[in-house]
Amino acid sequence: MFLPVDEQLNRIRDGVAEIVPEAELVEKLKRSLAEREPLVVKQGFDPTRPDLHIGHAVSIHKLRTFQELGHQVVFVIGDFTALVGDPSGQSDIRPMLSREEIEANLQTYREQVFQILDPEKTEIRRNSDWLSTLRLEDVLRLTSQYTVARMLERDDFAARYSEERPISLVEFLYPMMQAYDSVALAADVELGGTDQKFNLLLGRTLQEKAGQEPQVCVTLPLLRGTDGERKMSKSYDNYVGLTMDPADMFGRTMSIPDTLLEEWIHLASGVSDSERSHWTDVARDDPLAAKRWLAETLTARYHGTEAGAGARDAFDRVHRERAVPEEIETCVLEADADGTLWIGHALTRSGLAGSTSEARRLLKQRGVRIDGEVVEDPECHVSQGSYVMQRGKRRFLRLLVDAAGEPDNCPSTTDGDTGSG
Repeated sequence: MFLPVDEQLNRIRDGVAEIVPEAELVEKLKRSLAEREPLVVKQGFDPTRPDLHIGHAVSIHKLRTFQELGHQVVFVIGDFTALVGDPSGQSDIRPMLSREEIEANLQTYREQVFQILDPEKTEIRRNSDWLSTLRLEDVLRLTSQYTVARMLERDDFAARYSEERPISLVEFLYPMMQAYDSVALAADVELGGTDQKFNLLLGRTLQEKAGQEPQVCVTLPLLRGTDGERKMSKSYDNYVGLTMDPADMFGRTMSIPDTLLEEWIHLASGVSDSERSHWTDVARDDPLAAKRWLAETLTARYHGTEAGAGARDAFDRVHRERAVPEEIETCVLEADADGTLWIGHALTRSGLAGSTSEARRLLKQRGVRIDGEVVEDPECHVSQGSYVMQRGKRRFLRLLVDAAGEPDNCPSTTDGDTGSG
């Protein structure tokens, strides 16, 4: 059931930022092997958003590694901590979510996480099970075990305090609640991103004060999002969601800057050391080839090999061969009294542009094509008939201009692609 300690440790070390303290993990693994008892390995995710993304997946795959090594994984859904919101990395007080918002968000978590974790070896717990039962005297006893001075050692709190930006008392409670999760579960190991190190270490402190053996903290690097700057987050719209359809997953991966390739290859691809090394070398000489491989690999990882290849072929048809996708939306628009329609109105009424000013900007930037040809004249009109209208690189629409047509099946919003053609 259990591999030798050295082999387990090598697999656990792969891709992690830090193990604190590693010597204690070695001792825990030795005891686990001798007693044939799995370690309890936990990680929590607050359902502040409905989607998990490949940034979350970096640590979830490490949880899967612990499962494959024979250990017990507890996936903690932070439905109670989400009421507060994790202040890690925040420059201002976060708005509190309602219970209704939290419940709506967490409904998809089980389905998403089991794309990676083994359902038979995963225990899913809500931290409201224990946090909501604490009485005020329990909270007072808990907060007495840590000081304000220690709390202000956190980088984000220290920065906000020195800049005289407000920190609410409830934000001080968040690390305490996350740490108490470890006490409630008697965790042996807790995983988290590098921005969670303070909270993970606080879990060790509270466990010791509760008379438990403190957990080992395993931190993992934060995956930067598609913008190449900030950590991946849906709030920044720089994410690749686990449930995103194959075409979008492939396309978003292809949009990352070349400077992210090595980071994504190492943290997100899930391939062997030798393959990571090979494609890292390729990325230096031929970043486009490496990016196409990465996009197909990521898509296949979450949707299967066939879906990965299909997304690649579809992308090539559109972007490399400038072909039209096999399936595109159709929008019927009524022509003006003279039997034609200004291209700017076609863009706004079809939903490819949000306003007339945006339509003019797209046309001026040569970001619109009709039947594959760039629209050179911003004042051009199209006559009655059928056209393939393209905005930027990825958005296609079949436009039917009719003498007395009623708008039909027209998208109401754009996809945010403002690139020129």
